[in-house]
Amino acid sequence: MDVGAWLRGLGLGQYEAAFAENEIDASVLPDVTADDLREIGVASVGHRRKILAAAAQLAAPARADPAPGPMAPADAAERRQLTVMFCDLVGSTALSARLDPEDMRQVIRGYQDA
Repeated sequence: MDVGAWLRGLGLGQYEAAFAENEIDASVLPDVTADDLREIGVASVGHRRKILAAAAQLAAPARADPAPGPMAPADAAERRQLTVMFCDLVGSTALSARLDPEDMRQVIRGYQDA
């Protein structure tokens, strides 16, 4: 990775020479601190914060542990078949209007058991 291009992408190309003079390359960048940046001449707190946040984003994927277990890529789709079954007792709606809920439960339970 070209640190100069990275700095220019952040709108902070004015620090390219300072980074080069202090031999801050892509391998060192994730470990740079606010004190380091101050020492090489990054006087603005906002610029230091911007550089540190961008460096942390660079370091995150490289240092993160891979996700455990087999995972499909986010853009991969998987088609699965699904079977749905609906069963109904003929006249059960009218029967449920006439019976007590507990009695209706016993009728349905008898049907399920059969």
